[in-house]
Amino acid sequence: MSTFTAEDKPAEIIKIYPKASDLFKAHMIDFCCGGDKPLHETFEDRDLDGEAILSTLNAEYEDWSKEDNEVIDWDQVPLPELVDHIVYHHHAYLKQELPTLREFVARVFQRHGMDQPHLKDLYRLYNDFQIEMEEHSLKEEAEVFPLIKEYATNPSEELLEKIRIANGELEEEHDVTGDILKKMRIITNGFEPPVNACGTYRVTYARLEELESETFQHVHLENNVLFKRL
Repeated sequence: MSTFTAEDKPAEIIKIYPKASDLFKAHMIDFCCGGDKPLHETFEDRDLDGEAILSTLNAEYEDWSKEDNEVIDWDQVPLPELVDHIVYHHHAYLKQELPTLREFVARVFQRHGMDQPHLKDLYRLYNDFQIEMEEHSLKEEAEVFPLIKEYATNPSEELLEKIRIANGELEEEHDVTGDILKKMRIITNGFEPPVNACGTYRVTYARLEELESETFQHVHLENNVLFKRL
């Protein structure tokens, strides 16, 4: 069993040990949009206790490795299958969750916004996030993913260059949505509701945190697997 070091990149660690995402999120270590740089750079930039984080990471990985865990090697999955997984799992989740969760965010803002001004910012950020992700998903499904499937069947340098240009734009959009999620986490104190929060408030924060996790996995799969393979 390998031991992770400060030279390893979060994006590569996630491929080997998916549950590392929980530890990375707890320390706000980017493993999707900015996951392609060694851990030591993040430790230094953020003044994090890298030794303690690596110790926890490796201890948890050792325990996890003793269990019967199946990890899909997405680097080996055919491109059309990888694209279909993104569409039918991650995009389908967004289509179902985004409109519903917006109602929860709006309700909490309407009921508690006067006493808790940060909820106005949360409402605005969530609307920005929803618009960005809906437009982004439509662009992928209508324009980029069909090109990738075509390339898998009939590869050519011309088609590959067209895909790479499109992917660059998509990665920039990923950066935008990643920044929005970071801002939502900060203003909600890590999606921690007030002690006296009502049930709706608590459900809203829990679903926002789930949305964050799902989006990070989604973007990681695109940036660090799909786009890298092209």
